[in-house]
Amino acid sequence: MDIQGVVRFAKSVAIVVAIVMMMACGTGKDVSGRKSSVDAANRPVLGKNASQRLNYFFLEAMRQQQLGHYDAAFSLLGHCLEIDPYAAEVYFAQTPYFSMLNADSLALRNMKKAAELRPDNSVYLEQLAAANLNMKNFDEAIEVYERIYANNKERSDVLNLLVQLYNRNRDYESMINTINRIEMIEGKSEETALAKMRVYAMQGKKEEELNELEQLAKRYPNDMNYRVMMGNWLLQNDREDDALNEYNFVLKQEPDNVLAKMSLLDYYRMQDNDSLANALQEEILVDTKTPVDSKISMIKKIVSESEQNGGDSTEVMNLFRKILQEPQESTEMYELYVAYMALKKVPEDSIMTVLRQALAIKPDNAGIRLMLIQYLWGQADYDSVIEVCKPAVQYNPDEMAFYYFLGMAYFNKDDNKKAIDTFRKGVAQINDNSSKELVSDMYAIMGDILHGDGQTKEAYAAYDSCLQWKDDNLACLNNYAYYMSLNGENLQKAEQMSFRTVKAEPSNATYLDTYAWILFMQERYEEAQIYMEQTLQNDSVPSGVVLEHAGDIFANNKNMEKALEYWKEAQKAGNDSKVLARKIKLKKYIKKDD
Repeated sequence: MDIQGVVRFAKSVAIVVAIVMMMACGTGKDVSGRKSSVDAANRPVLGKNASQRLNYFFLEAMRQQQLGHYDAAFSLLGHCLEIDPYAAEVYFAQTPYFSMLNADSLALRNMKKAAELRPDNSVYLEQLAAANLNMKNFDEAIEVYERIYANNKERSDVLNLLVQLYNRNRDYESMINTINRIEMIEGKSEETALAKMRVYAMQGKKEEELNELEQLAKRYPNDMNYRVMMGNWLLQNDREDDALNEYNFVLKQEPDNVLAKMSLLDYYRMQDNDSLANALQEEILVDTKTPVDSKISMIKKIVSESEQNGGDSTEVMNLFRKILQEPQESTEMYELYVAYMALKKVPEDSIMTVLRQALAIKPDNAGIRLMLIQYLWGQADYDSVIEVCKPAVQYNPDEMAFYYFLGMAYFNKDDNKKAIDTFRKGVAQINDNSSKELVSDMYAIMGDILHGDGQTKEAYAAYDSCLQWKDDNLACLNNYAYYMSLNGENLQKAEQMSFRTVKAEPSNATYLDTYAWILFMQERYEEAQIYMEQTLQNDSVPSGVVLEHAGDIFANNKNMEKALEYWKEAQKAGNDSKVLARKIKLKKYIKKDD
């Protein structure tokens, strides 16, 4: 239905409703034009002719509705009620029209009439119940759901809804009664027993609560966890001795029952028996049969308490070591240990040892391997970075970070060929989820390497790819612009790229030097000098190349005294260019190709 259709329909229905209500005001009848009280029990029998006419007009109303002729459909439904004011299906069919007009009270009235006329129709009843819930008529919803259950006493889903509604009304007796009805359908279960226990707890009926738990334990005598639950209930209700008896009984039957051990640990803590508690705690944590989740939960609690009490790490570290002396099926405990070591500022070498142990268990754990690489990178241990990254690209071939670190390690070891090969393999793994920053940086470094190897065309292509992924990669913009200026190529484009870097980081000496040099290459000497002066202000130890640039710029601004000063400083800084030597000797600016 398009917008115009909705508007037309709303207007038409509003007019019909208004007219009918006006008629109702004058006749004492309701909006349907019939008596306001509908007595289904006294419904007269329709004659054959009336019945045929009702069916015809109702089916025609449904056809018009399907065609989108809602005003006609609504009018036909009204005519149906003139033929038979007891037609439940017509009242029900009218309901969506009132809902679309936000006339919820009228929609609810129609649903009630449909349900009254057909109390055996579960669809009508469920729609009525849902409407009452939506309008927060909870008491009415309960009444309707009870009618639905009365029609079909196998509807445990309805009973579950009723439990929630009775709970909202704090009608605890009705909750118990309803849970009992669920048990008649589905049988007694842990779920229903625990549900009743919760209700008894809210009522403060401790005997009934315990009785329900005892029955559950008797029903499943081979499941010791119910005996543990009973012990926990007794412990929480100040019956420590009885709780201890339950825990001991369970551990006699099942010495490795983790739940019983953990509950016994709580018992020792409540008794302030720290020696037994600590011994049992260590036993649970070291035991390989204890689920990892339980261990992690326990150790986190231990760490938290340790930090609250002053943060003495000695006992916690020893506990971690004892746990990790036993075989581990996962790396979770190692990861938690590493996090704790980092918190306590343990030496990095010790942390890296634990990370390597974790990788030995799960070599395809990319997170752990990246953590190890970052520590190694911080120490500039490029050989170890290469050692750790090589298997990584086999275990996690789609993780581009490993190609990045491996390529960068080769680059820092001046092995440009392996660096380029690695970066090319990395960018071959690009997909929709790839990090734009990482891809961009890889292409930028490829461009730097290729330019250094004299492959200018290939370098520019790499820079272009870099900027396609991240057009504000400042390092790439700077280097790309600088190399073009050195070759005297496309200086206008170079200036535009360089200016973006200066605008983004106005105190970056490298970017300022590049921009000053490009202006110089464009023979805009006065502007070049302004930016070169800013370069020198922001560079505490300028390189020989920067100082030579400064001399060239001042020379072309007819300040040869200052130019000679910068050229000589450039030589002292290690710039051994023959052209520079000639500039100083001849006391004039000389182009490199002169």
